[in-house]
Amino acid sequence: MKMKNISLTGLIVLLLIFSNLGRASAQDATVTIRGGEFMQNGQVLKIHSGEMHYSRIPKPYWQHRLQMLKAMGMNTVATYVFWNYHETSPGVWDFKTGNHDLAGFIKLAGEEGLNVILRPGPYICGEWENGGFPWWLQNNPELHLRTNNKAFLDSCKTYFTHLHAELNGLFADQGGPIILVQTENEFGSYVAQQKEVSAAEHEAYKMAIFHLLKESGFPAPYFTADGDWLFEGGAIPGVLPAANGENDVANLKKTVNKFHDGKGPYMVAEFYPGWLDHWGEPFVRVPTKKIVEQTKKYLDAGVSFNFYMVHGGTNFGFTSGANYNDKHDIQPDLTSYDYDAPISETGWATPKYMAIRQTMQQYLHHALPPVPERIPVMKYASQPLKAHMDALNWLTQQQPVVANQPKTFEELGQGYGYVLYRKKFSDAVSGTLKVDGLRDFAVVYVNGKKVGELNRVFNKYALPVQIPANGTLDLLVENLGRINYGAELIHNKKGIISPVSLNGSEVAGHWEMFKMPLNTAPSVGNEQVETGRPVFYQTTFKVDKPADTFLDMSDWGKGVVFVNGHNLGRYWHIGPQHTLYVPGCWLKKGANQIVIFEQLGKKPHSTISFTDKPILGEKQ
Repeated sequence: MKMKNISLTGLIVLLLIFSNLGRASAQDATVTIRGGEFMQNGQVLKIHSGEMHYSRIPKPYWQHRLQMLKAMGMNTVATYVFWNYHETSPGVWDFKTGNHDLAGFIKLAGEEGLNVILRPGPYICGEWENGGFPWWLQNNPELHLRTNNKAFLDSCKTYFTHLHAELNGLFADQGGPIILVQTENEFGSYVAQQKEVSAAEHEAYKMAIFHLLKESGFPAPYFTADGDWLFEGGAIPGVLPAANGENDVANLKKTVNKFHDGKGPYMVAEFYPGWLDHWGEPFVRVPTKKIVEQTKKYLDAGVSFNFYMVHGGTNFGFTSGANYNDKHDIQPDLTSYDYDAPISETGWATPKYMAIRQTMQQYLHHALPPVPERIPVMKYASQPLKAHMDALNWLTQQQPVVANQPKTFEELGQGYGYVLYRKKFSDAVSGTLKVDGLRDFAVVYVNGKKVGELNRVFNKYALPVQIPANGTLDLLVENLGRINYGAELIHNKKGIISPVSLNGSEVAGHWEMFKMPLNTAPSVGNEQVETGRPVFYQTTFKVDKPADTFLDMSDWGKGVVFVNGHNLGRYWHIGPQHTLYVPGCWLKKGANQIVIFEQLGKKPHSTISFTDKPILGEKQ
């Protein structure tokens, strides 16, 4: 009996010892800020991070991309969290399927020996649709984005609660890889842009969202991210202000000191090795030499940094966002998020990657792992298109929504894709059709014949039309992606958002609206199609060895492509992107299906072609 008691006592003591050791180990792994430095495991930590987004990389390739990052000399990976990617419809959450498995991505990063920087927003910019906000938030008239507004903050609280539940156990103080958490994102920029809100209200929101983050269980240390000339609006007392795009180390230290009790650590939250790209504009290239020299400056000065992006990936489906400027009412982002990053869209080591890797190796005291092999790439043979179907005939078989005025996508309960707006006229009418409320692109038909295009990218909102007696006017309207940065973030409804006019008179009464969100590809029948009308094409092709490849869309007009049910994203003849990336992991041995929606229909197509390299820039 005594021996049993001793054994039981000893077992309890051992359990307590191991429990305390586990706690101590987790605490050692936790990153803290002491003496102006990041500290981990009792040592100074210099964060050498690269950003990549789980949602822009097929899940089977996550490990390859993380290993690429580590082989470049990085010890940390950073990622945004995309609220609208996880709350797929009001109250419906997806943190499990495919690329939505955020916890799986973070666990994998930890298994690869990488720390993780979490950037949960709720606003994330990132050239992502609506800056990460769910589109339906706009349907609540009492809700105002990025303000000290109860309806908005309640929605944010729900998001943070769900997110923390998914990530609980993955923070460094729990033994996980997440070492830093960002609060909000580039809020100093928004304060400078959004003049309609008072400084006091901006301050109240900034603090409210920070307190929500803490109350939801996200642990310190926290940081903010802004251009350092915008710290006044974005910084929070007691929280590390990290700078975006600051190349001048002396200025970085001076500004951080001003807002962080006279000391560091000093971190560049977004160090840009490339840049974002828009449809209809030249593809941006950033010289390798410039990035290598800047990397050396940070390393010499002991500055922590995060390459935004180290690997951009792809804006699959309808996830790409948009900007705007004085010349263009909207500047939609490309499907490719290549970003001229060190790791290309397809995961290849670029010359920029190799130069940065060589530089990092000179500063590190351990040998870097070898660069992972490229995932195989193949140029498959061109394939005949075996079926084609008139999209308007197919679409108008459904029951339309009827209203006195055109309804927005949001009013129709649709987030993305297309809506056909139809208006029938009893009397003949001709003149100038004006659609000032177009958001964003429309193909216009009279009695089924194409008469022109309206285009918010090039600020074209009017065209001449001649509608005969008993004629039909159709506008096939596309959402090109909601704005993700700037004051216009709060004006993001899609479709037709104000009355249509003809010869200066409002066109009202019995508008029919046919919804086409293209959440999935339709089954394509085989029928005669006419030039100038939108068409669905379909084919099936056999693959012996699945490999990465590219669809060459340089001879096509505008639309989207599905491969085995995966929406690869948009193509558009105006460039600079002329290929669509097809991940080999989405192909299978045997039969594979392609469905193409060609919305311009400028000419018939009989084949679809592949290539083994991307065309980003001038046509080759």
